[in-house]
Amino acid sequence: MESLAHQDVINLLLKLATMLLLARIFAEVAQKFKQPAVVGEILAGIILGPTVLGMIGPEFFEFLFRSNPSANLALDGIVQMAVILLLFIAGLEVELHLVWSQGKSAVSISVLGLVVPFIFGFLAPYYFSEFFGISEDKKLLFSLFMGTAMSITALPVVVRILMDMNLFKTKMGMVIVAGAMVNDLIGWLIFSVILSFMGKAGNFSLINTIGITLLFTVFMLTIGKGLLNKVLPWTNKKLAWPGGVLSLSMAFCFLAAAFTEWLGIHAIFGAFLFGVALGDSDHLSEKAKEIIHQFINNIFAPLFFVSIGLKINFFTNFDLGLVLVILVISFAGKIIGSGYGALRSGYSPKDALAVGFGMNARGAMEIILGLIALENGLIDEKLFVALVVMALVTSMSAAPLMKWALKKKPEESD
Repeated sequence: MESLAHQDVINLLLKLATMLLLARIFAEVAQKFKQPAVVGEILAGIILGPTVLGMIGPEFFEFLFRSNPSANLALDGIVQMAVILLLFIAGLEVELHLVWSQGKSAVSISVLGLVVPFIFGFLAPYYFSEFFGISEDKKLLFSLFMGTAMSITALPVVVRILMDMNLFKTKMGMVIVAGAMVNDLIGWLIFSVILSFMGKAGNFSLINTIGITLLFTVFMLTIGKGLLNKVLPWTNKKLAWPGGVLSLSMAFCFLAAAFTEWLGIHAIFGAFLFGVALGDSDHLSEKAKEIIHQFINNIFAPLFFVSIGLKINFFTNFDLGLVLVILVISFAGKIIGSGYGALRSGYSPKDALAVGFGMNARGAMEIILGLIALENGLIDEKLFVALVVMALVTSMSAAPLMKWALKKKPEESD
């Protein structure tokens, strides 16, 4: 039986300790400047990776992050689990009853905020594939990926921004959150289908995989949610709290993730769907949600975001022209699509613009999409760096742009 050797264990523990410590320091600094913690965590990874540490202290970088294949493999397993858990808590944020309560406004903003960015993201690489460095045989698949990447909104980032601006409980806040929820749900469903086209090893044909994925989605949002509503009261009553809820939530999250990975989609989609079904239950208390969030956001999420900087040299792979094009496509698609949807729903031009800026926050979701595409050979390192920069810029600019659009009048949106 193979196991980690003595030196492997030491190296793995040193990696984890270094990553968590630097992530915490930079997350605190980012939050001091009113920025999401993820910004600081990614910067910590860039400093620890080949971009900075690999340049100024190549021997130490090689010793810590490159010299031990067994420890690196173990770290990859931990990071993979972190991605699954990140999508699980993103799903927990989706409250379907909130989407229904916002009615036509949420539908208009979410649909146009999904369709318009998707069209922008699809058409640019499809007609200018040479600029993106894409071969003819990958053009359609790459264009579908870019359309999806441009259309997804980072729900956890949006919620945090609205809370910081005291807009979360306003009509505008609720409609932005509802729109982001629908974007996430449909966007991840589309991406799961794209992963099928990538030829991931599954157990079924492409058509069967897509059909089973759709059935699984419907099942989790109807019967699955109903079953959870019956199981949770028993769990809260019979098992130790919060240990019972935590352990069962994690166990079923991993089961759902394993199922979609077995299908040939990706483990993250099963985790996300289970999170949606669980988070929408009346029997999962806000306190239990908060415990799950704190556990994942402060331990597993930093490891994932730091690991991004360890993979790539951001200096040598930074292409200014590509970054600017991605930024223009991302800003234009979301602001025009979501903003027009809000305008159609009766919002004033300024408030509609604020909705567009709010929906433009991308955060972790684009990075996870990009990393999966990079690992599957669909995109190269330069485009991945451009997507990371886009995710950071849109997340950092959302709140200031919303404040500018509202001109100190958030109470008018109440």
